[in-house]
Amino acid sequence: MQGFTTIDLAILVVYLAAVLFAGLHFSKKEMQGKEFFKGDGTIPWWVTSVSIFATLLSPISFLSLAGNSYGGTWILWFAQLGMIVAIPITIKFFLPIYSRLDIDTAYHYLELRFNSKGLRVLGAIMFIIYQIGRMSIIMYLPSMVLAGLTGINVNVLIIVMGVIAIIYSYTGGLKSVLWTDFIQGSVLLIGVTGALIYLLFSIDGGMGAVMEAFQAGKFIGGDEVWFDVNILKNSVFIILVGAGFNTCSSYISSQDIVQRFTTTTDTKQLNKMMLTNGALSIFIATVFYLIGTGLYVFYGQNPELAQTAQQDQIFASFIAYQLPVGVTGILLAAIYAASQSTLSTGLNSVATSWTLDIQERLSKKEMSFALQTKIAQFVSLGVGIVAILVSMVLANGEIKSAYEWFNGFMGLVLGVLGGTFVLGVFTKSATTLGAYVAFAVSSVVIVWVKYTQPQVSIWSYSLITIGISVVVGMAVSYIQNAVTGSKQIPGEHTTIYDVK
Repeated sequence: MQGFTTIDLAILVVYLAAVLFAGLHFSKKEMQGKEFFKGDGTIPWWVTSVSIFATLLSPISFLSLAGNSYGGTWILWFAQLGMIVAIPITIKFFLPIYSRLDIDTAYHYLELRFNSKGLRVLGAIMFIIYQIGRMSIIMYLPSMVLAGLTGINVNVLIIVMGVIAIIYSYTGGLKSVLWTDFIQGSVLLIGVTGALIYLLFSIDGGMGAVMEAFQAGKFIGGDEVWFDVNILKNSVFIILVGAGFNTCSSYISSQDIVQRFTTTTDTKQLNKMMLTNGALSIFIATVFYLIGTGLYVFYGQNPELAQTAQQDQIFASFIAYQLPVGVTGILLAAIYAASQSTLSTGLNSVATSWTLDIQERLSKKEMSFALQTKIAQFVSLGVGIVAILVSMVLANGEIKSAYEWFNGFMGLVLGVLGGTFVLGVFTKSATTLGAYVAFAVSSVVIVWVKYTQPQVSIWSYSLITIGISVVVGMAVSYIQNAVTGSKQIPGEHTTIYDVK
């Protein structure tokens, strides 16, 4: 019951300093232009794979997954199994196209497919809005937890986190971000697995007691269903499939992930990245859910030890009050660092997208590599400051489960973007006008669903937006082709029909 000690604070400070210096070390070589945005070609595929894992494994996952399992059942664990839907689709249909085209950004594909700078700019704007929201909640959640455990003002924690991430993403470009992601992702894997082992040894009955909790309804509750014919209602099926399409939309249309794919054109390495990332993600999600159920059993056996009833903070509370001095500091630093990892990725991807997708498309003159890099650095600085301010505003609100809130938000934004990518890749006849109308209609419909139809499961958002995009896009394109008497030819190697 020692709580957060001076030793833990010292470890936290040392860890954060080490991460900062590691980021600066990998940014020693001056990066400009394509190297700043795509790396210098020296980054191994396994570093990039762990970076994707660390990017997706934000503190939203670190804290909320264990909290969901502690306060409820394992039904949302099936959202992590959505990887088995997302990864094969991405590997089979999208990576060969991205590799063949050697795209600079995710939205570069939209310009090539539909011959439209406007669609590229629109996609980039949507992503930037999404990313600012994501970065803000990623700073807010762990800072709130650490503020409660350490007594440090939450605004100070948010500012420190943001400033450190801004420094090494500003100076080193993608290479610096990828290597620091790798370091922090590795620490997370080892630390969380160690915490689970320690927890199981702290429970009377160990893993057997956890299995008994499963049999008592902790895995799937009595009011939870495996399948519902109404796919707009929650069920194991729609959570798995819906989360799969959420994740797929992220893989194919979110610049922070697609940017990792641009580091190489070797499809074998790209496939290794995806498969390794999927294995790591499912493994760590299972560990988190075991921790949550383990905490439910542990505090059931030792109710006097419980320090909080808030589900998103229960794992952090266990770390602070039950783990040995020193180990507490390392794991809380890992939570904090998980935010920095995702934040630095977000800053770099937003800067890349703004510079290459918006600034360069709208500029009348061709920009030099030096100018591109300078613009990207200023954008990462500005966006970082905005995200810090938004995070401070969030810190004064209340979100019951950050994980569910974020997935709803992701389905809202990335689902619309993903629908446009699916329309482009899987159809030859879709026109630019069809893509614009599909984008507009799916956006209006999903906003209407979000704010007027609360009974609709957030896990169906991506299904709705992708379905509407394809149907509306094809219908409008068919009408346009019939009226004009001509067909718009898609860009070369931009559909599944001309890329093997």
